[in-house]
Amino acid sequence: VQLQASGGGLVQPGGSLRLSCAATGSMRNIIDMGWYRQAPGKQRELVASIASGGSINYADSVKGRFTISRDNAKNTVYLQMDSLKPEDTAVYFCHLGRFESFSAKDYWGQGTQVTVSS
Repeated sequence: VQLQASGGGLVQPGGSLRLSCAATGSMRNIIDMGWYRQAPGKQRELVASIASGGSINYADSVKGRFTISRDNAKNTVYLQMDSLKPEDTAVYFCHLGRFESFSAKDYWGQGTQVTVSS
């Protein structure tokens, strides 16, 4: 499995961005797909995820502002980010979890920078 993320950039506070993550390779036994982020000096944290069955999980800090969605035909997951704040500044990583050999394995995209600044 390979993940290709795109859509980061520089935006002013209150603005919007949409991240995309396209997965290629075997899509069997998928657990979930989603986005994590890592700000300088901080640990990587979950932003949003969508499970194979469709259930969605958001970090409290982004609820009501970010929306995760997926296009199964394109094996792509999206993160619509609205009302962006400076504290959303981070490198955003696409993530895919999959069962392999009876255990969960994590796949990561290359990371895309999101900077929220005036």
